[in-house]
Amino acid sequence: MSTALERARATAFPAAEYVGQESFVSASEIRQLAREARVSSSVSVLDLCCGIGGPGRMITAESGCRYLGVDRSADSLATARELAGNLPCRFEQAHLPPLPEGRFEVVFLLETMLEFPDKNALVREVARVLEPGGRFAFTVEEGHPLTPQEQAQMPAADTVWPIELAELRAVLRDAGLTVTWQQDCSSSHQATATALLRSYRGDSSQIADEIGAPATAKLITAHELWSDWLGSGRVRKFAIVAAKR
Repeated sequence: MSTALERARATAFPAAEYVGQESFVSASEIRQLAREARVSSSVSVLDLCCGIGGPGRMITAESGCRYLGVDRSADSLATARELAGNLPCRFEQAHLPPLPEGRFEVVFLLETMLEFPDKNALVREVARVLEPGGRFAFTVEEGHPLTPQEQAQMPAADTVWPIELAELRAVLRDAGLTVTWQQDCSSSHQATATALLRSYRGDSSQIADEIGAPATAKLITAHELWSDWLGSGRVRKFAIVAAKR
């Protein structure tokens, strides 16, 4: 898959840090999150909102885990299956929550907790499908809810639901999950957001030919805001692992 949008994303990341992810998280950060969640050979992994499965394909290839990626987009999953080739990755279409039936040792949620307004319902579902001692590994945008002015500025603001850290910890605790590892990724994600913004602006005409001018303008506006918010501290980014008690 080679498109102007894909090439712009790849250009924005340092060498070897882009693995097809549609987000600010780098390959090194994904690997660290997998290590902290103790992903290894034969560990069962459920990857929520996996998109085209770039991080999942990398984790599966490097660890030998038993991987299931779930997303609501049939087109993204078709691309994920094609790119997975002979890797032992499985993919299913679902609108979350609820989560697929089964038990898993690790549940991943990379860069998409932001889209869930009801984080209590989501985290309760994660806890339900985790084995005792299982790990929930995720990234999260930390901060107070958007103001009306910010909602008016941000494209697709109905999918932008940050949460304050104290509230998030309470949500996890109430679901029977305890934070075992946490890392502030704000600085690195602000740098990536800024680099993506630069790439999208530089290739805007080619990207617009593929996805249309209005969608390209929204993409640039969103990254302008994320670069500003992460740089100013309006939003912070965290990678977190929480274990089921």
